[in-house]
This record gives sequence, C-alpha cells and structure tokens, in this order.
Amino acid sequence: MALFNEKQMFPCPVCTSPRAVKITKKDKPYIVCDPCGVQLFVRGPAGITAFDSLVRRGTQDDLWTRLQEMERRYRLICPDCGHRFWVEPGLIETSGWDGSLKGFRCPAKNCDAVVSWRKS
Repeated sequence: MALFNEKQMFPCPVCTSPRAVKITKKDKPYIVCDPCGVQLFVRGPAGITAFDSLVRRGTQDDLWTRLQEMERRYRLICPDCGHRFWVEPGLIETSGWDGSLKGFRCPAKNCDAVVSWRKS
C-alpha cells in the first residue's frame, strides 16, 4: 500500500486529503475522514485486492503530487464566503458584452460571488 510519512495513505473521496489506511480486527482496510464525516470500509476479497492495488498505484504514479497540482489548478476559494469548490462547466460565468470568461460562480447558497479564473 502507498506510504506517506511511513503510513499507508489513501485520499478521502470527498475532500481528497490524504488519510491513513487503518486495518480492522478482521484484517480489512478502512479510512476515516473526520472533517468530511466519511468512513470507507472495504469488505470482500475482490474489493480488498482492488483497494490495495489503488493504494499501491498511488505511490508508484505519484498520486499525491498530481492531486496537489489538480487542486492548485481546479479548486477555487470564494473570496466572499470562503467556500472551496471544484471548477466545473455549470459554474462558468461569461461576460454578456463579449462572451469572455469572467470566472466561476460560487455554488454556496446565498453567495453571488464570481471567482476569477487564475491562469497557471
């Protein structure tokens, strides 16, 4: 399994933060992300094998560096409300004048901010 500071790690499926892979008393892997409230338990033999393969590939393919780069490029923070969100086509805001990209609408309720797209 992937090692991150000598611990087996796997990204939270909601926030993508690295989480330690823990092992149950019956030798089955799981992760817990307290900030998101996610608990991911892997049960059957086929699932455990596939999960182990994903964790191993994470280290071999340098998953953590790739995730950091994706977040840097495609996850924005609303300057008005502080909400973090991923760039997606449905949030695009264009200029009514010339059709150019203004940015992305913050998806948080009661927030009308448009977060500008930063070029990288």
